[in-house]
Amino acid sequence: MEQKIHQGRNVKRFREMLGIKQESLAFDLGNEWNQKKISMLEQKDVIEVDLLDQISQALKIPVEAFQNFDEEKAVNFIANTFGDNSFNHGTINISPLDELKKLHEEKIALYERMLKEKDEMMVRFEKLIKK
Repeated sequence: MEQKIHQGRNVKRFREMLGIKQESLAFDLGNEWNQKKISMLEQKDVIEVDLLDQISQALKIPVEAFQNFDEEKAVNFIANTFGDNSFNHGTINISPLDELKKLHEEKIALYERMLKEKDEMMVRFEKLIKK
């Protein structure tokens, strides 16, 4: 029997793997979003493609990951590929999760720089107004 992919659960899995809170994802998606709406979204079996696209951009994860990731198949693949009976596949030096975390940290640093620049600009505007 074919098990259906639960897209909302996949959004939650990837968000949690990246260490991103529901509030942060809500902030990235825009003003009409909040933690409660993200929680409800993560309970949906199927999410609209345009919304998946926005989530994809916010989390830097391909839409197809939310649409196709099947935890049971992934666990079986890993168990069969890297179990005791497997042969050596070589060493992988790049961790995709570490790369995603690095991208997220860069995004946070960019937000912080933008806020600092905004504050500096406001100080300049206030000085101009006072003159």
